[in-house]
Amino acid sequence: MHFKLIIAFVNNDRTDRILDAARKKGATGSTVISQARGEGLEHAKTFFGLNVETPRDVLLLLVEQHLSRVILETVAEAGNFESNSSEGIAFQIDVEDAVGVMHQIEALEHTVEEKL
Repeated sequence: MHFKLIIAFVNNDRTDRILDAARKKGATGSTVISQARGEGLEHAKTFFGLNVETPRDVLLLLVEQHLSRVILETVAEAGNFESNSSEGIAFQIDVEDAVGVMHQIEALEHTVEEKL
C-alpha cells in the first residue's frame, strides 16, 4: 500500500470541520500542529505594532494514494480555500516509505478495494 501526505495550513476555527470532512472521505488519522504563523501575498496587518493574525494550524494527514485526491479536494472545500485567499492552502506529497501504520492499512484494505 502506498501513501501520500496531505499538508494543510488552516485557520484554527476550521480545523475540526476540515478533519471531520477528511475522515468521511477515508482519512484514518491526523496530526495537528497548533499556533503556526504564515504570510501570503500580503503582509499581516498590525495594530500599534502588534500583529493581528488569525491563529493557524498545520494538519498532517497520511492517506492511501487512491483516496488522496478526493481527500485533498474535500479539505479545500471544507476550508473554503478557493473562495478566499486567506483561508488556507493544502497540498500533497508522495511518501516513499512509512512505518507504524499497520493499523491504518488493515482499516483501509476494504475501502481501497471498493474504490479499485
